[in-house]
Amino acid sequence: MRRSDDLQSLHPAERQAVPNPDMRQLPRTSGVVSPHRRLHRRCRRSIRSIWAGMLAAFLAAGAVPAAAQGSLSGALSSCRLALVLALDVSASVDAGEYKLLRDGTAAALQSPEVISAILSLGGVHVSVFEWSGRQRQSLVAGWTPLGDEADIVALSSRIGAHRRSYTQYPTALGSALGFAQRLMRDAPPCERYVVDIAGDGPNNHGFGPASAYRAFDYSAITVNGLVVTPEIDEAPAGSGDAVDYYRAEVINGPDAFIEVALGYGDIERAMRRKLLREIGTLSLSAAPARSQPE
Repeated sequence: MRRSDDLQSLHPAERQAVPNPDMRQLPRTSGVVSPHRRLHRRCRRSIRSIWAGMLAAFLAAGAVPAAAQGSLSGALSSCRLALVLALDVSASVDAGEYKLLRDGTAAALQSPEVISAILSLGGVHVSVFEWSGRQRQSLVAGWTPLGDEADIVALSSRIGAHRRSYTQYPTALGSALGFAQRLMRDAPPCERYVVDIAGDGPNNHGFGPASAYRAFDYSAITVNGLVVTPEIDEAPAGSGDAVDYYRAEVINGPDAFIEVALGYGDIERAMRRKLLREIGTLSLSAAPARSQPE
């Protein structure tokens, strides 16, 4: 897939836009892993081994009631999908459109069809953040396991009650992708990792998606797009450019796709369809386990 900003490296002036640059993944083409990265990987493996050993010891000693053993072991091993929802709150989104975006996302998540799909699949964990300019990302909800309907409704309510993070910054898609990948490093081990980027236009601030994909390891992560376009009767010439841009530059990985919302009033329908498509794909196929993003 060709990307318009396919540079050999990030411009030095843009590196400050990447959250926590010391944790940045070196471009895969370099073949070099920093000592900091090697130490980080060893620490993560050690922590997982310690937790696994402690659980095994508790089970063997009978310290955990039999009724709780299944839920404890399942919580550590049964994650089917880690999903990040990334919502564009740049200056191109006015107050009314933001409300439609926020409320539409919340409503889609707790629609009966999506609740049924999540509970049928099982093991879904979700994190949500808003994004705008460089270094302008705000976490709405950290990693949240959706084990029952109450969990889903609670997350939906949290999204619906959130106050907008930013109003006057441009669209920094590359920085948003960097932030999303950092979130994925803290996700539980899952069969599949998916980032959903919702937006209404191309990158216009800082490094673009191609540079982000070189700087951050997305080898185990699929990126889908929800593109908001003007309603058909209001669409100006060239309004399909955002869809073309997301298709060429933003979506990434196996089975990546774009869902289109015809105006912000269509967000709930488009988001519901997108969630059902992602969850439904997993429930209909036995997806092989994929390595944890690093």
